[in-house]
Amino acid sequence: MDASQNMIKIAIVDDDEGIRTSLAALIRRAPDLRLAGDYADAETALKEIPRRPPNVVLMDINLPGMNGVECVRQLKTTLPAVQFLMLTVYEDSDSLFNSFKAGARGYLLKRTASVRLLDAIRDVHAGGSPMTPHLARRVVEYLSKPADGKSPVATVSRLTPGERDFLDLLANGYAYKEIAGRMDISIDTVRSYVRTVYEKLHVHSRTDAVVKYLRG
Repeated sequence: MDASQNMIKIAIVDDDEGIRTSLAALIRRAPDLRLAGDYADAETALKEIPRRPPNVVLMDINLPGMNGVECVRQLKTTLPAVQFLMLTVYEDSDSLFNSFKAGARGYLLKRTASVRLLDAIRDVHAGGSPMTPHLARRVVEYLSKPADGKSPVATVSRLTPGERDFLDLLANGYAYKEIAGRMDISIDTVRSYVRTVYEKLHVHSRTDAVVKYLRG
C-alpha cells in the first residue's frame, strides 16, 4: 500500500502569503502530513477544497471578502467529514464560539508553537478539540452555566466517576494521549470511555459530549 494513503491531508486558508508559506513548509517536513492545497481567500477555498477534500483545514478568520467562519459553515455542509482547525489572532469569545457553531473543532492562536500546532492537527483529525488552556477554560465557564436554570445533575448521575474524570479533562481541551497520561490509563481505555460516554449521552462528537455533560 502507498504510504501516502495513510498521511493526513491538510489544506490552508489564509490571506497572508508569508504565513501560508511557513505553514506549508511545516507540513511538508512532517512525515505523517501532506499538503493538499493552500488558498488566499474563502471564495477560492469554497471552489477548490471540494475538488480535493483534505482531512483537516487550517482556517484563518479575517479573510478578504467572506470571513473564515462563514467559509467553515459552508464547507462543513458539503464536507461533513473534514475537520476544521481555526488558526487566528482573535481571542475574543464571539470569534471562538461562532467558529464552533459553524462546525470548527479546534481553535488556536497563530503564535502557537510549531510542535503544538502539529500535535493539534493530529488531535483534531483523531476526534479531539485542541485549544489553548485559556480558551478551553472560557468554553468551560460558558458551558457550565445551566440552561434555563436546570441543574446538570441528571446527566452527571448517569456517569461513573471515571467517566466524569474523563469528561472533565475532555472539557479542558486535553488530547486523548494527554488524558491517558493524566488518568494513568491506556489509550485503548480512553477510546472505551469515548464509546461508552457517547452512548450514555446519546451524542456523536466530543463537543456535543462536553456540552451535554456540563449543561445536563
